Amino acid sequence: MQMDYSSIITERPATDMRSSIVAGARAVLPIAIAASAFGVSFGILARDAGMGVVAPLVFSFTTFAGSAQFAAVSVLEQGGALPAAIVAAVLLNLRYLAIGVAVAPALRGGRARRLAEAQLAVDESWAVAQSDGHIDRGRFLGAALALLAAWTSGTALGVLGGGSFGDPQSYGIDAMFPALFLALLVGQLGSRSALRAALLGGTIALVLIPVAPAGVPVIAAVTGALIALQGGRA
Repeated sequence: MQMDYSSIITERPATDMRSSIVAGARAVLPIAIAASAFGVSFGILARDAGMGVVAPLVFSFTTFAGSAQFAAVSVLEQGGALPAAIVAAVLLNLRYLAIGVAVAPALRGGRARRLAEAQLAVDESWAVAQSDGHIDRGRFLGAALALLAAWTSGTALGVLGGGSFGDPQSYGIDAMFPALFLALLVGQLGSRSALRAALLGGTIALVLIPVAPAGVPVIAAVTGALIALQGGRA
């Protein structure tokens, strides 16, 4: 007799899931603290760009992508048109296509639930959730929820009380996330092909950042890194 496996859904026990969620939140805590500070910087910039109070908060909660949000607000602050701001944000967020492909197999439930969990896929939650080449869903959710709370609360502080913080760049906040991304990258350099991909992607970004429009260096660097990574596995 042939057994039908289609109705069997493998889920870890609730206690294990809770432990995994807590572990993910703890692992991402240093990054979440920096995300909160960076959110303050975004809130101040959004307020100065004339976005008001509600729009930056909704933007942070629904978009949840610091680099794209900063790009969009910077374009608006400099007098750019709304379509230009949207294009800049979309270009910077194209990397989430690859992250989404990696995260998708770990998501559970119906379409609405999977869509909600997919919204939490950001660079840091993806990196923290890595486990033997697969995504640990509990760590992914724990890290992402901690980051979302930090990012939106930071945005609120920046929008509502930004005037008391002064210029965010005077605190070195603009240098936090590049440093954090480098720290995340180090943990992924476990092979020669990964190191080669990182070096090529970094070189492409350094060359293009001074001359290319916002978003283009990111896409070009990711493309170059993927080509190098696939070439090393061939």
